[in-house]
Amino acid sequence: MTKIMVVDDEPDITFIVKETLTREGYDVIVANNGKEALEKIKSEDPDLVLLDVMMPELDGWETCKQIKADDDTKDTMVTMLTVKSEDEDKVKSLDYALADWHINKPIDRKKLVKTVKWLLTNPIKRA
Repeated sequence: MTKIMVVDDEPDITFIVKETLTREGYDVIVANNGKEALEKIKSEDPDLVLLDVMMPELDGWETCKQIKADDDTKDTMVTMLTVKSEDEDKVKSLDYALADWHINKPIDRKKLVKTVKWLLTNPIKRA
């Protein structure tokens, strides 16, 4: 079963995303912040991480940067899932944090499902 990790400090967001993706047949793991995500990612080995940017302690961009810098997790696909939707935010997600994709909040459930399915069937390979 395909495993997706949702990382967000907002319980309402993690609930909505988990419920939506579980209905589609995905195994969904939740982390409530970047530090927890870094602890869980190696043991859970998700196929995709949906990562919020604005979180306390360790923001999503720094979390993603650490995921991509670690030899054990660098190939894990990460997409930012955030209200930070300006062009410069998307550039920071892709160029600075090395995220594979960027999805804007508020969450459109149909668009989320379509994007997740597309990402999982068309993995992005960075050079």
